[in-house]
Amino acid sequence: MKKLIYAIAFLSGMLPAWGADAQFAAQSNAVYMATLKAVVDIKIEDEEIASDVQQLRENQRFLADLQRRLGRLQNTRTKNADNRRIFEILLQAGRDIDSILR
Repeated sequence: MKKLIYAIAFLSGMLPAWGADAQFAAQSNAVYMATLKAVVDIKIEDEEIASDVQQLRENQRFLADLQRRLGRLQNTRTKNADNRRIFEILLQAGRDIDSILR
């Protein structure tokens, strides 16, 4: 939990340093993604799902299927529609979590 608090405090403290709107929007998106990742890193070890997650990590068929699906993702600026939609879903989740935690 401390990691999450420090990550959010650090990233939130960086926001006022930038003045340009485009830069601010990009920085906000980075804050939302970082918040989402920090929360997922904490919640993946939640006692309700920890054993299920561990079983999935050991399931070779699941891991192969996951790698195949993740291979379809791109991190380039010219994203296809699926990649753009996934990006927007992740940003929205980050926004929602950020607003809950504030």
